[in-house]
Amino acid sequence: MSRTQSRASTTRNSTSAGSSPLALVTSVLEVPDEFYDTHSRRRKTALVCFCSFCAFLSPVSSTANLSATPEISHEFGTTGSVINLSNAVYLLFMGISPMFVGPMSQVFGRRMVNIVAAWGFLASSIGSALSPNITCFFIMRIITAIFGTAFILAGNAVISDIYRPVERGTATGFLLIGMLVGPAFGPFLGGVIVTYTTWRVIFWLQTGLAGLALAGSYLILPETIYHLRWDDLAGFSGQQRVKVLWSMVNPVRVVRLWRYPNVTLAGLASASLLWNMYGLLAPIRYTLNPRYNLTTPMQGGFFYLAPGLGYLTGTFFGGRWADWMVRRWIKKRNGERVAEDRLRAAAPFIVVVAACILVYGWTVEKDVGGIPLTVVVMFLQGVAQLQAFPALNVYCLDVMPGRSAEVIGSNYAMRYLAATVSIAIVLPAIQSIGVGWYSTISAALLVASAGGLAYNVRYGRMMRDKIDDKRRAQQEAQRQRRQRKHATPAEAEAVGVPATETETETGTGKAG
Repeated sequence: MSRTQSRASTTRNSTSAGSSPLALVTSVLEVPDEFYDTHSRRRKTALVCFCSFCAFLSPVSSTANLSATPEISHEFGTTGSVINLSNAVYLLFMGISPMFVGPMSQVFGRRMVNIVAAWGFLASSIGSALSPNITCFFIMRIITAIFGTAFILAGNAVISDIYRPVERGTATGFLLIGMLVGPAFGPFLGGVIVTYTTWRVIFWLQTGLAGLALAGSYLILPETIYHLRWDDLAGFSGQQRVKVLWSMVNPVRVVRLWRYPNVTLAGLASASLLWNMYGLLAPIRYTLNPRYNLTTPMQGGFFYLAPGLGYLTGTFFGGRWADWMVRRWIKKRNGERVAEDRLRAAAPFIVVVAACILVYGWTVEKDVGGIPLTVVVMFLQGVAQLQAFPALNVYCLDVMPGRSAEVIGSNYAMRYLAATVSIAIVLPAIQSIGVGWYSTISAALLVASAGGLAYNVRYGRMMRDKIDDKRRAQQEAQRQRRQRKHATPAEAEAVGVPATETETETGTGKAG
C-alpha cells in the first residue's frame, strides 16, 4: 500500500467514524504491518544514525558552554550565575518547544519539521557566535533551544514510523547516543576549545554541525509518517482550514495528555533522570575543580567524559534490554502486548542511578575515595541511566498509537522543565547545603519516580481505560447536546476531529 493510498483510506475511515453517533474519534491509526517494511534494514540504520546526529545538536549546545562559563561571564561583564541562568532559560524553551513541535510533526510531517529546525538552528548558532552583549546572547540561546528540540522530537517520531513496536527499543537506544552523550561531551569539548582559543569558537563549531544537519535533512531524510493530517484538510475553505488546523496543532493537546496518570508517571520518571543529569553536570567546574586542585577548563572538562562514556556504553544494552523485556512479557501473556510491560526495564535502573548519585555526592562532600571513585560512580550512573531511558521513550511511542509525537512531546516537556529548575538552582543549593545533601534530594526524587513506574506497570492499563471511558461519556453527552440544538459542525466531522474541546483531545491507549 502506498503512503498516498493509505492517507486517502485513513481520511475516508475517519470521515465515516466522525458521522457515527457513538464513534470514538481519535488520532489512533491502525498501521498495516507491511508499512514497516517500506525501508530496508540498511536504510533504517542510516536514518537512525542521521536522527541521532541531529538529536546530538541541541543537548550538546545546552552544556558546551558550561566549561566556558567564567570566560563568557567575564567578556559580558556579568557573573557565572547569570550565564547559568541562560542555560536554564535554554532548557526552559527546550521544555516548551515540544508542546508545539509534537502536534506539528503529525500535521506537516517529520521531514518538514527537521528542515525548518535545521534552518533555525543554523541561523541562531551564527547569532550566538556573533553576540555583542548578554541580551543578544540570551535571545539567540532561546531560539537555538526552540529549533534544536525539534530535532529530538522528529527523531523519536521517525523511529515510531519505521520500526515495529517490539523493535523500537534497540533503535531508540542508538538515538539516545546523540541525545545523552551530547550533554556530557559538550563541556569537555568546550573546555578544550576555551583553553586554547575563545569561547565563540564553540558556537562556530555548532554552526558547522548545523550546516551538516541541514544538508542531511534535504538529502537523507524522507517523509516517514504513515498519515499526514494535513491531507485531511483537502477541500476546506480558508476559514474552515484555519479552525481545524488550529485544533490539530494546538499545544494544549500536549499538555492535556498529562491528565492520563500513566503518561504523567512516565514523564515524572524522565524528569527525575534529567534533574539528576543536569544537577550532576552543571556544577562540575565549581565543585570538582576546587576539590581536586584543578586549574584549567580542560582539566575540569575531563570529568565530563566519565558520565559521557557511561551513556555511550549504556546505549549498546539499554534498547536491547527494553525490547527483550517486552518480548518476554508478550510470551508470558500468550501473545498479548501491553505497553506498560516495557517500563519493567526502567524502574530497577532508576534506583541504581539513585544509589550512584548518593555515593557521588557524599564522597565528594567528605573527600573520600578521591578522583578514581568519583569517576567510577559517574560512569556507572551514566550506564544505568541509559538502561532506563530507552524503555521510557519507547513507552511514549507505544502507549497511544497515532499520537506518539504528542505523547513524546509531553514527556520531553516535563523532563526539560525539570532540567530547567535543576540547572537554575544547583549552584546556589550546593553552596547552601553542600553537594552531599543536594545529591540526597536527587536520589530521593529518583526513588520516588521508580515507585511511580512500578505503580504504572501494575495499574497503567486500568488508568488509561478509566480516562478513556470518561472521555466517551463526555463525547456522547456533547453529541446529544448538539442534536438537541440541531447543529452539527460538518468541518470537524469531515476530518474526524470533533468541534468540542473534549472530543478533540480523545485518545485511546488500548492499542498498547
